[in-house]
Formats: sequence, C-alpha cells, structure tokens
Amino acid sequence: MFQEFEDVVLVVDLPDYGLQVGDVGAIVDIDKTGRQVTLEIFSMTGRTIAVVPVAVEAVRSVGNNEIAHMRVLS
Repeated sequence: MFQEFEDVVLVVDLPDYGLQVGDVGAIVDIDKTGRQVTLEIFSMTGRTIAVVPVAVEAVRSVGNNEIAHMRVLS
C-alpha cells in the first residue's frame, strides 16, 4: 500500500504527458478504493511538470539502491 507524499517510479509510459518508465513522482492523493493515485511530477529545479491520476499498477516504490538519472523532457 502506498502513502501520500511517497516517491514512486512509473512502470508505464504516459506519452500524453511526455513521461516515461523510470520517471519519479510524488503521490499527492490516493482515491478511496486505493486503486488509483494522483502523482505530481517535478523537474529537478522543483517546477511541476504534470499532475496525473494513474492506476496503482502504473507505479512502484523506490528501491533502496536506486539513483536518479536526468533526461530532458521532450
């Protein structure tokens, strides 16, 4: 089960938002059923890139041995 404000990783591409597998976002809302979360995706300077609702199957928790990797949003 995810928690609000938890960082998570996308496991699916979201082309309508320019987001890709591996992009990191913060959960800002969890629906009452627990089946959908709303993510806020930030640039590395703190600018909000997108706020998107996704199914919980579209994200995973961040692993302890993972590092961030930069890419330019297309």
